[in-house]
Amino acid sequence: MLPYLVMSGILICDDNPNIRYLLRVFIESQTPFKVCGEAGHGTDAIEKARHLQPDLVLLDLAMPVLNGVEAAAVLRGMMPRTKLVLFSMHFDNIPKSLSTVIGVDLTLSKSDGITKLGDHLKALLAPADAVDEIPNPEPEAPPSSPGPIPQPHRAY
Repeated sequence: MLPYLVMSGILICDDNPNIRYLLRVFIESQTPFKVCGEAGHGTDAIEKARHLQPDLVLLDLAMPVLNGVEAAAVLRGMMPRTKLVLFSMHFDNIPKSLSTVIGVDLTLSKSDGITKLGDHLKALLAPADAVDEIPNPEPEAPPSSPGPIPQPHRAY
């Protein structure tokens, strides 16, 4: 087992209490991490994150009051070092660029299965000196050549 830093934990944010329970049981029984709190909507997530100072916030995309994307944007500004994960059934409709713009560390589909979540949590929350010991849950694509740098068009 890897030597994880002393952590305040993971905040789970999902409007479905059954999903929150499933995620809590999985995280606490199948990973070295603990859940520090739960929230049922985005506004609740922001308030609990402010109070609990979690290391990672796991956000459902579709929540009432304030959705996961809106909550993530607020959380990123409020807690820049906290890892943010959007976990949802609806990623077919969400462009990857959106998660990059709001600063989400990972988007993960619930349909991919909860077991992938454990690998991703371990990768995101590993101490910096232990990152080399963690297998990459998904192989990265080789870097592509950016091609020529576009020059601005000037009208004379």
